[in-house]
Amino acid sequence: MKVTIGQINTTNGDISGNTAKIIAAIERAKADGSDLIVFPEVTTHGYTSQDWFQDPDIIDHALDPLETILPATKGIAAVVGVIRRNFDNDGRRIYNSAAILSDGELLGFADKTLLPEYDVFDDPRWFEPYDGRHRHLFDIAGKKVGVVVCEDFWNDKTFWKDRLYDKDPADEVIEMGAELVVSINASPYNKGKIKLRADMVAHRAKANKVPIVFVNLIGGNDGIIFDGASLIADEEGDIILQAAAFEEFVETVKLDCRRPDSRGITGGEVAAIQDALVLGIRDYAAKNGFERAVIGLSGGIDSSLVAALACEAIGPKNVLCVMMPSPFSSEGSIKDSEELVRNLGCESRIEPISDAFETLVDQLRLKTPTRGGESLAAENIQSRLRGVILMAISNSEGRLLLSTGNKSELAVGYCTLYGDTNGGLAVLGDVLKTEVWEVARYINRRAGREVIPQQIIDKKPSAELAPNQFDQDSLPPYELMDPVLRMYFEQKASPAEIVAAGNDAELVYSILNKVEHPANEFKRQQLPPTLIISKNAIGIGRRRPITHKYRRSI
Repeated sequence: MKVTIGQINTTNGDISGNTAKIIAAIERAKADGSDLIVFPEVTTHGYTSQDWFQDPDIIDHALDPLETILPATKGIAAVVGVIRRNFDNDGRRIYNSAAILSDGELLGFADKTLLPEYDVFDDPRWFEPYDGRHRHLFDIAGKKVGVVVCEDFWNDKTFWKDRLYDKDPADEVIEMGAELVVSINASPYNKGKIKLRADMVAHRAKANKVPIVFVNLIGGNDGIIFDGASLIADEEGDIILQAAAFEEFVETVKLDCRRPDSRGITGGEVAAIQDALVLGIRDYAAKNGFERAVIGLSGGIDSSLVAALACEAIGPKNVLCVMMPSPFSSEGSIKDSEELVRNLGCESRIEPISDAFETLVDQLRLKTPTRGGESLAAENIQSRLRGVILMAISNSEGRLLLSTGNKSELAVGYCTLYGDTNGGLAVLGDVLKTEVWEVARYINRRAGREVIPQQIIDKKPSAELAPNQFDQDSLPPYELMDPVLRMYFEQKASPAEIVAAGNDAELVYSILNKVEHPANEFKRQQLPPTLIISKNAIGIGRRRPITHKYRRSI
């Protein structure tokens, strides 16, 4: 039996465009002599369509795309992620489903049973869970095929130490005699997940002596990035087809080929982060109709990295870097920025803010900063003036403004609301400062030259809003702060667990009280969409009240 991975990049609500991609992939699979092509979860409508799944017009016409797709399946079978109406009087109005098509006919549906509602997932808000009472197999190319949808595959009691559900729909179809298991997925990227999926699929295939086709969505949708990295494991648990990560992929393999394939899981995690951020920028811009971007370039590492990522995502000719020196900007920052611009080959512009700053300081009778923190209002005016300039350029030239704050700063509120938080997309909002340095060094290593000047990577971080100001004057060193933030956000560790890992107790509680302070939550909830590269990130997966009185104490 020959099977094709149909790893395609879908757009929420672009039903005709998504359908055209499905049909084009089917034609490629037919040209390869494939028996079956498998697509990701909710391929027709876009998995992250959110409350569009409650719209009456969407519900009434949920299966219309199949009328267009079915004729293309003459001579081949396809598993397509769809939504379909729930005609019962009770429950949510639609199912999250896989449509099984073969030779121009609809064989049936496999509806999703396990509905996640953690991190970025909110399936029970939109979908009715399938009760599993009439689960069945499908006859495709002489094989009994069991089909499950995403979370229904992720509950293997022999793989996971802790499970969220009693049921295991994938195990059920295996017990029914499935000779092939197909899992369609919309599994977002986060650090370590590509390898985790490969291990999970290989483990179940080997343990049950059954081939598994695991197809995952690719593409950026708002802040959520899907990496693809689909794979097929044979009955020995060997990966025989590994799709490339972070790009569309349509290829075919024979299930009994006994030819290991590891293309999609090569490279380190830093490379994967870089690829994810590039894809996130590219898709957010393209899917929202932006061809060009603008970035405020300070001469620091964060804005330099965003500029480098943007140039890779949409091309240097489409990127404008704006330098906006104030009375406290160092000469080196401008020179470093100009060198970066030359290295990238993008456009640049200088828009000084000194005159406007001095006018406002006089008008508002503010104290001019002589050291960091002495006059926060005057410091923040500089950031907000830059935000005004960047938004004006964005409006007048139709450019997407990419904000540049990193996760470490945003977590503890070291940012200016309506200033450096302005923008249409927060590129580094889930990237810790120490990871920013790692990605910058990786870009230079990969290029074999200094794309980002070494002096930018080496310089002490500074907002340059006051004389001789450095981040470390207000914050713990990032090398001490980031391990605490990583455990808190990504592992949901308790303060006691973070301290037990070797972190200073006073430091831990000080950092966490900054993170959880209402003023900082207030800032974070007004951020642009944030590209997500980790579990429990700042963004739609984190839900905390602004107004609260909880404080942690040792």
